[in-house]
Amino acid sequence: MSAHNEVRPPVPPFTRETAILKVRLAEDGWNSRDPEKVSLAYSLDTQWRNRAEFAFNREQAKNFLTRKWAKEHEYRLIKELWAFTENRLAVRYAYEWHDDSGNWFRSYGNENWE
Repeated sequence: MSAHNEVRPPVPPFTRETAILKVRLAEDGWNSRDPEKVSLAYSLDTQWRNRAEFAFNREQAKNFLTRKWAKEHEYRLIKELWAFTENRLAVRYAYEWHDDSGNWFRSYGNENWE
C-alpha cells in the first residue's frame, strides 16, 4: 500500500478510547514539526483554512506547514478531544511559539474531523 492511500488507525467507528488515541497521535505528529510526516496524515484532497490562508490539497498543506514552522520557533501544541460520534471528532487545541525577536504567541481554536 502506498503512502497516498495508507490507512492510519484508529479509524471509524470511534469509541471514546480510540477517539482520544487519534487526537493524541495527531498531537504527537504536529509536535514533530515535520511537514512531510504531518501532511501524510491527511487525505490528498484535504481542505484547510488557517486565518486568511487556505490549502486545498496535501501538497499545499505541506507547503503551509513548512512556512509556518520556519518562523514559529519552539512550537508546542496541545490537542484535546472535545466531542465525537462514530465518524467525526471535534478537537480543541492550544499552541505557543516565539518569533525571531523572542516575542511569544499563544493561539486557541477548534477543528472538526470527518
